[in-house]
Amino acid sequence: MKTLIMSISKTLSERINELKNEGFTEDFDIKDDAIVNYKRKTSYNADQVSILQHFRFEGETNPSDSSIMYVIETNDGKKGTLVDGYGSNSDMSMSLAQKLK
Repeated sequence: MKTLIMSISKTLSERINELKNEGFTEDFDIKDDAIVNYKRKTSYNADQVSILQHFRFEGETNPSDSSIMYVIETNDGKKGTLVDGYGSNSDMSMSLAQKLK
């Protein structure tokens, strides 16, 4: 897994659009200890997903307004992104975060 810190010239929405053009079209979210796709009504455990890359973004006016975007592929071939707060702003449970390392 690669860790990239985006330059100021790329915003979160610009990166999401680029990835959508590359086939990462699913929108994933976090619910309890699972990664979910509400549109498809599917849920994945940590061992059912691969984190291909992740990108960190900092808020323009407040560096503590940080987010992280994970680029994900599931074991059934779905590809997409998951955006979460970074650090103490994260919605991810400790157990899920440890499984995804």
